[in-house]
Amino acid sequence: MKSLAELAAIKERMKDKVAIREGSGSIRVVVGMATCGIAAGARPVLSSFVDEVNRAGLTEKVTVTQTGCIGICQYEPVVEIFEEGKEKVTYVKMTAEKAARVVAEHIKGGRVVDEFTIGNK
Repeated sequence: MKSLAELAAIKERMKDKVAIREGSGSIRVVVGMATCGIAAGARPVLSSFVDEVNRAGLTEKVTVTQTGCIGICQYEPVVEIFEEGKEKVTYVKMTAEKAARVVAEHIKGGRVVDEFTIGNK
């Protein structure tokens, strides 16, 4: 069993990650985390988005969250990105490495990574 001090240390370490996932930024990253998404590897994808957004200093601008079934199970893991005033972008067959690239090029750089979108599969 963990001591109270150990639990407090874990809480402090996780504070930034939880804040990102509950934020209210102008960009929303939504990772499909239904059974099919989790089985296809959505957990590391979600973690990668949280880590990369935090590392890039975009926590004020970006909210990373999860949802249930998006409805296109054959393309899991699926990530949808919503930006104010723009059309939704759906990324499919995502990996942690692809997530890092999406943060760098799309979220930070403003250029959709077309090769990962549903229209190119």
